Amino acid sequence: MNQLERNRSILAKYIPEPAIDIIAEWIYKFNFKLKVKKSRSSKEGDYMSPHDGRNHVITINHDLNKYAFLITLIHEIAHLTTWEKYKGRVNPHGSEWKSEYSRLLNHFLKLHFPPPEGEREPLFPKEIFLALQKHMQSPSAASGSDINLSRVLKKYDTDTETLLLERISMGSSFRIVSAIKKHSTEVFIKGEKRRTRFKCIHARTKREYLIHALCKVAVVTE
Repeated sequence: MNQLERNRSILAKYIPEPAIDIIAEWIYKFNFKLKVKKSRSSKEGDYMSPHDGRNHVITINHDLNKYAFLITLIHEIAHLTTWEKYKGRVNPHGSEWKSEYSRLLNHFLKLHFPPPEGEREPLFPKEIFLALQKHMQSPSAASGSDINLSRVLKKYDTDTETLLLERISMGSSFRIVSAIKKHSTEVFIKGEKRRTRFKCIHARTKREYLIHALCKVAVVTE
């Protein structure tokens, strides 16, 4: 098995089948290492530019569904191509990165529509495709910052039992759920909404925190 075939085999576990060939070729073309990491509450992926003779490195959280994994990966590859063009002389999420991200993502939006003879399935479900079209009008620093896109993507998570903060009642007590700790020991009380986040009160310290509406939580009933 050559390296390209090996890349395809690994990618098949994480991204939709119609996207595999393009991403496998990009890994070879852009010469980066793709590392699948344990879940990180602070980020879904990141990019590290080459240094000391090392390759570009992109890391993606292992527990993203296949559509979220692909979109996060494209986001990080856009950082790579931006770095190749500007060598760190531009804002990480400035107009140059937005242009690269939109250009790369457009390769995959074209795959949404099957050929006339119907030889393959569309890459994205229709609701994700429509959310991505809107997202491309003004790409954000993280797909999680686009609450409409995040909400649509989360419909395809395999973990369907976990609650989201936006779906529990105002005044409910809850713990934050993560793939690492399962349930945090800290208890919060849900307050009013502030754009994409809710103002929540830490039950013990009474300090206020802004917590993302799509944060995974477990309701505390005792």
